[in-house]
Amino acid sequence: MLSQNKAGVRFYPVEEKNQIHDNRTVLLRRIFAVNSKVMSGHSKWATIKRQKAVVDAKRGVVYAKMAREIIVAAKLGGCDPQANFRLRTAIERAKAEGVPNDNIDRAIEKGAGTTGASDVEELTYEGYGPGGIAILVKCATDNRHRTAGDLRFYFSKNGGNMGESGCVSWMFKERGEISIAKDQKLDEDELLLKISDAGADDLLDQEDCLLAICPPQHFEQVQSACRQAGAIIESAEIVMSPDNTVEVKDKSMARALLKLIDTLENHDDVQHVYANFDMNGEWLEEFGREN
Repeated sequence: MLSQNKAGVRFYPVEEKNQIHDNRTVLLRRIFAVNSKVMSGHSKWATIKRQKAVVDAKRGVVYAKMAREIIVAAKLGGCDPQANFRLRTAIERAKAEGVPNDNIDRAIEKGAGTTGASDVEELTYEGYGPGGIAILVKCATDNRHRTAGDLRFYFSKNGGNMGESGCVSWMFKERGEISIAKDQKLDEDELLLKISDAGADDLLDQEDCLLAICPPQHFEQVQSACRQAGAIIESAEIVMSPDNTVEVKDKSMARALLKLIDTLENHDDVQHVYANFDMNGEWLEEFGREN
């Protein structure tokens, strides 16, 4: 029962406070259960690739990609991580990939122009893979003609074709994704309440993690709410998520599609590849072991 003290301030008895807390948790779970979507095939593929150890032969490529991301972030928003959220996020990702601090510092200086102007620019290329799957490729390059030529060749060689600007980007929207380690000590109800207050849209229960989904403008607040709830954040980034996915039912086509995506991701100038496919999880695991 709602009560009021002499000062006119309303308050709830402890029992009713607890009931309100429990009811709100149940309501949030119902809302999230209705709105939640199954993780797309591409998201699962990206998770498989991320979990695989980076071999020494590829470590230099990873360092170069992380450096370019930092350069672009510093170039666009300045070299102060506290005032440049994108740069701060790029630095966190680089450290998670094991990039040395000296490499990070040099990339920041280059992006800020203190060690000579950088010609690196951020570009997006679009196209279709096998089966008409929409593919969005985010790049950071110092030679757009070289990058465009390489990507066009990769698309055509692997059963796809590169399209004009805007041909598939309308199928994707930007959102924050925060991967949280499943932990028996984690109070998931408390986590749910905190991230919903911070602006999260969804909390998905994946096979190996919890995935908090949020609008880009609430990304930092939701990360902070996760930490306040005692969650261990495994990865956090702003991605381009497809509005709808297309199921790939033919295994040979699935293999060709993943080969194209893998080839694109291995290009030095490519930062991120997004696609709107879904497919058999066992195929993803199988192809993941092969690559």
